[in-house]
Amino acid sequence: MLLYLDIDGVMVPANSWRKPEILEDGFPEFSLNAVKSLDRIISTSSADIVLTTSHKYKYTLKEWNKIFNRRNIKVNKITRLPKNVNHLNRKEELLNWFNPKRINEEFIIIDDDKSLNGLPDYLKNKLIQTSGSVGLTDYLAEEALDIINNLEYKLVK
Repeated sequence: MLLYLDIDGVMVPANSWRKPEILEDGFPEFSLNAVKSLDRIISTSSADIVLTTSHKYKYTLKEWNKIFNRRNIKVNKITRLPKNVNHLNRKEELLNWFNPKRINEEFIIIDDDKSLNGLPDYLKNKLIQTSGSVGLTDYLAEEALDIINNLEYKLVK
């Protein structure tokens, strides 16, 4: 199970009136609600994280592990999409990733990017879209787990 994860607007709400607190690792603090929600998704599904965030190459994978650990999120494995050298928007970046690969592993996408509304159904049906100013919530975590349970049910059938 893979969880394609954005950070800004998902783990770090984007509020123009409040600057996020930067922790000693140089990265913003995650919303407590988002931490609880993501931890619930990971612990229930054993999902591995695939970073889709624009920050994905700002840190090494080892540093990303430390960032998540510092914020009390136990991750199994972290990978990331390839560098976005063509400066694609998130929708194009995901389409470019999924189309040639046709990954058979089950997945969900958690992102606040509105361009993802234009994804084809086979991707959009696995999208949990957050409000950028709120981030990941318990309600959206429940929605993600429902999608995951349906994916697992289809595999068993």
